Amino acid sequence: MENYENLAKFSKEQLIELVGIYAKNWLAMDGVWFQSVERRDGMEAAMYHDVEAWRRFTVIEAKRIKEFLRLPERAGLEGLAAALRLRFYANLNEDELVIEGDTLVYTMVKCRVQTARERKGMPFHPCRPVGSIEYAGFARTIDDRISCRCLSCYPEATDESCCCKWEFTLERGKEDGSAAG
Repeated sequence: MENYENLAKFSKEQLIELVGIYAKNWLAMDGVWFQSVERRDGMEAAMYHDVEAWRRFTVIEAKRIKEFLRLPERAGLEGLAAALRLRFYANLNEDELVIEGDTLVYTMVKCRVQTARERKGMPFHPCRPVGSIEYAGFARTIDDRISCRCLSCYPEATDESCCCKWEFTLERGKEDGSAAG
């Protein structure tokens, strides 16, 4: 059972600041374990574990956000947009969301992970394989009719104006309840 008594004494502004600290701490932990595996076992091993961790974590994160927002089972692109805005790293990165018809384009304009790696003289994180699992799993958890396609992401970045770009499509004719892939 949660015990949030300590938090009750803080102001709204302090709690917002604390959420930011928690997000930075979580992202730092994600980077620290990844870099530990990368240094010892190489990028391929680190990427394997990263994909496997995100395969499970993204569903947990999406379910908790979906519950918090009280989204319906099939929340559509508007529900996905609202949920994307509440991801643990949402307030740490600069992003853009555009919905047109049955498509949502999510653009990560500036990414804290890539910025940190660049600042440390490290090669960019090859995040496309992880992102493909992460974003598709997150979207399917919000609404099983949503599919995800990578438009640009390192190491196959095709859009120099951003770090990565993802397209989510709502398959309206899909009423059988199976997951979109």
